[in-house]
Amino acid sequence: MRLSKFLSAAFLSAAMFSTVGGAAHAAQCGNSSAGFEAWKQEFKSEAARGGVSPKLLDKVMANVSYSNATIRADRGQKSFKLSFDQFMQKRGGATIISRGKSMKKGNAALFARIEKRYGVPAGPLIAIWGMESGFGSFMGKEHILSAAATLAYDCRRSAFFTDQFYAALQLVGNGSLSMSARGAAHGEIGQTQFLPRNVVRYGADGDGDGKIDLVSSRADALASTANFLRGHGWQAGGGYQPGQANYGALQQWNAATVYQQAIAHIGARIDGE
Repeated sequence: MRLSKFLSAAFLSAAMFSTVGGAAHAAQCGNSSAGFEAWKQEFKSEAARGGVSPKLLDKVMANVSYSNATIRADRGQKSFKLSFDQFMQKRGGATIISRGKSMKKGNAALFARIEKRYGVPAGPLIAIWGMESGFGSFMGKEHILSAAATLAYDCRRSAFFTDQFYAALQLVGNGSLSMSARGAAHGEIGQTQFLPRNVVRYGADGDGDGKIDLVSSRADALASTANFLRGHGWQAGGGYQPGQANYGALQQWNAATVYQQAIAHIGARIDGE
């Protein structure tokens, strides 16, 4: 998934997309695939009335289908109910720490630049990178637009994912996201698994090539992650363990308490704390 150097143009249209996002809530949500095609038509009509290009909507919706894999993943996040030790074992925490130390050493200049710019040290960024995609080794195989549309239609978190789907439409509309792009089960994109709205808000060019590519560029993915944390209150020089200044920023990355604890623990081990 490649974002052009004109990503700033996305922000110019963001107000329009966020405004019409509220209109789509009237489209009838559902808890099975039975009503998905009807929802697509309702969504198209309401989004078009709100100002989204009908041509764009036609193209996107022609490529969108109900994703059973996404629903299974959404309903099956059992690892977040594990104890901390169980979660660390299941998610390979020791391996992430070991590889993460090597990643920090091998990319020292990159992490130094990121910390200078955003105030975020290497540890938590590497912990997120390792936890989310195995350092970019597996970024997901689901059709991003179908995943986002399925969850926008699904009644469980329709409002939240309707906004994500509008953000995905925005990225497609400005040429930043291919209609065939693949990612994780909830529509996450790239090496640190950004949801579409976070790509719009926090995507950053970490390697200075004039583009933002969260899939192929580790520098872009890591800089964007640091930008996300800074945007959620990260304070340069502050600690990030529970009770410290920056733990709240880590909590904004993932709502699961055990995940937050794991990121803080892994990050501290990598940073040598």
